[in-house]
Amino acid sequence: MKPGTAPAPRSVRRVLIASTIGTAIEWYDFYLYATASALVFGPLFFPGSSAAGGVLASFATYAAGFVARPLGGLLFGHFGDRVGRKSMMVWTLLIMGIATFGVGLLPTYDTAGVLAPVLLVTLRVAQGIGIGGEWGSAVLLSTEHGPPGRRGFFSSWPAMGFALALFGSNLTFVLISGLPDEDFLTWGWRLPFLGSIVLVGIGIWVRLGIEETPEFVRGRAENRPARVPVIMVLRRWPRRVVIGILASLGTGSVIAMFTVFLVAHAAEAGPQVRSTVLTGLMIAALGECVTLPVFGTLSDRFGRRPVMIFGYAVSVAAMIPAGAWLSSGDPTLVALVLVPALTIAHGAIYGGLAAFLVDLFPTMVRFSAIAVTYQVGVTISSFWPLVAVAITGDASSLLPVVALFAVVQMTAAVAVACAPDSRADADLVADPAGERRPVGRAVHGEIGDDR
Repeated sequence: MKPGTAPAPRSVRRVLIASTIGTAIEWYDFYLYATASALVFGPLFFPGSSAAGGVLASFATYAAGFVARPLGGLLFGHFGDRVGRKSMMVWTLLIMGIATFGVGLLPTYDTAGVLAPVLLVTLRVAQGIGIGGEWGSAVLLSTEHGPPGRRGFFSSWPAMGFALALFGSNLTFVLISGLPDEDFLTWGWRLPFLGSIVLVGIGIWVRLGIEETPEFVRGRAENRPARVPVIMVLRRWPRRVVIGILASLGTGSVIAMFTVFLVAHAAEAGPQVRSTVLTGLMIAALGECVTLPVFGTLSDRFGRRPVMIFGYAVSVAAMIPAGAWLSSGDPTLVALVLVPALTIAHGAIYGGLAAFLVDLFPTMVRFSAIAVTYQVGVTISSFWPLVAVAITGDASSLLPVVALFAVVQMTAAVAVACAPDSRADADLVADPAGERRPVGRAVHGEIGDDR
């Protein structure tokens, strides 16, 4: 693609489809692990502890994948800013697919002893590295192909991949959880991990046919890339980095609480409740596939800030009755928690988040910037299950957890409120002096001087 050449509509459609499908596959792999950590990994890989200790250790391996995400984000962000977005999408999917397939082949603690959890953590870290680079490449490919005034809508496409993955991973476990417990714990849980390799092959094939973003091609023609983009980001836009981290922390906290900790908390009430909650997650995830582009479009029309702040507020309201209502196993009460939490709250936050972060930083350091902000924020949020289990212990009341969750979401909302008001119809970013210029146009000396 020549600099300044607008991509053909067919090319743009292929990019949107590729980013959505690839993101769905990678998040499917990632959340297979999340669901398994709440349901099966405790007894299989940490059998020597108490029931609570096994869940705690299992959640620690879940968090390990998130700890590796900033590393993956920085690694792929560096090359994504210097080489391009497209090639990073292929590599991240390949790493993620191999690691997930490997989880399905692992021996359990009864077979391999302490080696089993060590291998589990190793593969989880590899997953984290892959997903750490995936989000940025998919988001930038879709958003930077978007026309002025529609960045929020375009960025919602890879977000829909996340919702599809949440639906697919939970559907898979709903289906296999119908097996007798002995079969489920012996070989049934492995099937989703092994079968994902087919999806990865499809995703790589789709992604190989897409074009680089015109914004990056134009930026590379006009500017020398920064030697170390992340250093430039941290030095020139520290306030925006903090805002992005806090906004992402609020986003990730919704997922960590409602799809991991609360699922495990409700599952203690029995297999029937577990099945009902997983079904509720599937319904809410399907609903989010519809609401994500709606909220993305609303963020184009009214700005990212009010849409995202609305989402943070709804997530807190849904959290208040969540523990009791999910544990009841009543399908109506389960839906009244998960639909507001995921379909509405997470849809509103996540539907505008990518465009919100993209708007904060210039093109040629943008991949590294969103790697720092988004990946660090969601990594911190991944410790929610660990913190929640430590706070509650054997107590049935989740009030301390609800209160802490509310504080985190309020902090995220305040951070978003303090951000520059950006709308995709302006399609602008701010330079270090506060002057607003078109995205893709270099501020004098902004990129090339950092060599």
